[in-house]
Amino acid sequence: MNKHATVQDLAAETRDLLSHCGVAPAVFTAKSGMSVRSPINGQTIATIAEAGASEVTAAVGRAHAAFQEWRHVPAPKRGELVRLLGEELRKSKTELGRLVSIEAGKVTAEGLGEVQEMIDICDFAVGLSRQIYGLTIATERPSHRMMETWHPVGVVGVISAFNFPVAVWSWNAALALVCGDAVVWKPSEKTPVTALAVQGLFERAVKRYRDEGSSAPDHLSEVVIGGREAGEALVDDVRVPVLSATGSTAMGRMVGPRLAKRFARAILELGGNNGAIVAPSADLDLALRAIAFSAMGTAGQRCTTLRRLFVHDSIYDVLVPKLQRAYKSVKIGSPLEQGTLVGPLIDEQAANKMDAALDAARKAGGAITGGEPKSLPGLESGHYRAPALVEMPSQSGPVLEETFAPILYVMRYSSLDDVMAAHNAVPQGLSSSIFTTDLREAEKFTSAGGSDCGIANVNIGPSGAEIGGAFGGEKETGGGREAGSDAWKAYMRRATNTINYGSTLPLAQGVTFDIG
Repeated sequence: MNKHATVQDLAAETRDLLSHCGVAPAVFTAKSGMSVRSPINGQTIATIAEAGASEVTAAVGRAHAAFQEWRHVPAPKRGELVRLLGEELRKSKTELGRLVSIEAGKVTAEGLGEVQEMIDICDFAVGLSRQIYGLTIATERPSHRMMETWHPVGVVGVISAFNFPVAVWSWNAALALVCGDAVVWKPSEKTPVTALAVQGLFERAVKRYRDEGSSAPDHLSEVVIGGREAGEALVDDVRVPVLSATGSTAMGRMVGPRLAKRFARAILELGGNNGAIVAPSADLDLALRAIAFSAMGTAGQRCTTLRRLFVHDSIYDVLVPKLQRAYKSVKIGSPLEQGTLVGPLIDEQAANKMDAALDAARKAGGAITGGEPKSLPGLESGHYRAPALVEMPSQSGPVLEETFAPILYVMRYSSLDDVMAAHNAVPQGLSSSIFTTDLREAEKFTSAGGSDCGIANVNIGPSGAEIGGAFGGEKETGGGREAGSDAWKAYMRRATNTINYGSTLPLAQGVTFDIG
């Protein structure tokens, strides 16, 4: 049992957890800098020196020097370092998961689940380290061979958001490291403490790697704690050929053009106004459970949170009352307490945006269940809201915008073609789902004429993706892909090679160039 039994001990517990992960006290007890507060009770849990542009430039320089050496290490040997990182994460899963809950406000199961996601991507990357492959391509020229090869690209920048403070780094870093790259990470200003813990565990893995006789340069992973100035310096540094940025669409509109200006590769993971359709043939008990988790989990602060629900007329009056009862029954409170399903919003700004969205929905004719502020003893400085289910007369107003909070807008539909058009009629295109036992409906939803999202599910909600598939979306979600499938290709450069092993020089396309 944790020796810190109450939420009043969060600062002391944070210090203990960081020390467990190998972080020196001086790093998180600076005399001035960025004050980090827990959303659970508003308590300051750390003060961290803030990096500016010059510190970021120096960190990129160190990482670039590390890349120059690391790229020559064979990929399976690079995979061994990631395997050791996975082991360190396994050893400290409880501690790091607890820290995620304290800093990001996730319930215990979700904090632990985020660390498990890191472990899973490490396992995936280790296997990948022996499967980085190109193609042998048929050539029209005799005594020639044409092929493609993949090479490390350089320093990979990672700008992560508060809602998955450690997992998103791992999606990028585990792949980048086995691909031969170095990583510079700027975590969210709202959740820098967990980044320090991860860096401490990474450094332990490097030490074990060296102790086992392998060679790894210093500074393969750098963490820079800072605000906008630090982020802009990372985005603009020409030594960073690939940058992953997770956040709002507004952030992506600023980052994307800056990267394009210097022809850098962008991996953008932005907004997601995710929808789900409940068809007449749906298993309603299954749909109810999936909708509840997708809409209320992480207090509605996932990129893949369910925000729009379309229910067929024939089952609307059966399903929606059940959802309303579920919304009224969930336990709201400290995410560290057993049984809590909905924890706090990350800060006051998030709470104000939720309140404003509900006001707009009410003016647009919405009928609201829940959504009220919750004042909890000992947690008055946290920002707790009951999850809101809003029955809307149409998809308009706030329904067309992503509000990062537990608001689920519910609308009726009668025609599958009409509801597909409504589903796709938002600027974002991250995740989606349909609940149906009709094979034709399921296949249509996942077809070229169906959901226009990067993730399209059947009989599961839009959230809770596994790492084996490529994660990302279309339209204003940014088009980036991370984690599984062939997302690794974004962290490498491709070369097409033609090798002439003959004694003549035939040219392609029948061209002749005889110099006599």
